[in-house]
Amino acid sequence: MHIHRIILLVFTIIAFFAPLPLEAQTLPPPSSMLEGGESPVPVYEGFDALAPLLDYRGETTIVLNFWATWCAPCVEELPYFEEITREYDVRDVRVILVNLDFRGQLEKRLLPFIKKHELRSEILVLDDPDANAWIDRVDPAWSGAIPATVIYNADRRAFYEQSFTREELQTLVSSFTGTQE
Repeated sequence: MHIHRIILLVFTIIAFFAPLPLEAQTLPPPSSMLEGGESPVPVYEGFDALAPLLDYRGETTIVLNFWATWCAPCVEELPYFEEITREYDVRDVRVILVNLDFRGQLEKRLLPFIKKHELRSEILVLDDPDANAWIDRVDPAWSGAIPATVIYNADRRAFYEQSFTREELQTLVSSFTGTQE
């Protein structure tokens, strides 16, 4: 009988100190949902709602890309993020595309863009016009230019204010996951 209690105690201690899985680190409910596409897109008013994403330190590698439909370099690199989404299990790598389009452009520009480009990565909208108040919270090195990407997991974090080639992004994500191409 004591062995069962000891085993239960050991598992309880392990569970207490283990990092929460990404799914358990939920964001607050979005301010609204952008309807009209194949699936609704969550809209977050204010950066504070997204801040918990940057605090995640679990086994899943997070690829958090800040982009907009009006940003040509952003649009050019989106297929490479889509490839990462298709190639990796979401438990290993989670690609989150944080859209920064202007509020008035969401329905007439963002939703058709998502459909036309058949984007399958997780997409959410950050509606916070005071970027100067939150860009340093993403990374102090960020000037505010997009595209910008943060890649992180329990062991490592890196910020990139640049666009990527397919090979650069594949190599970078592989370096975080420990996989070889």
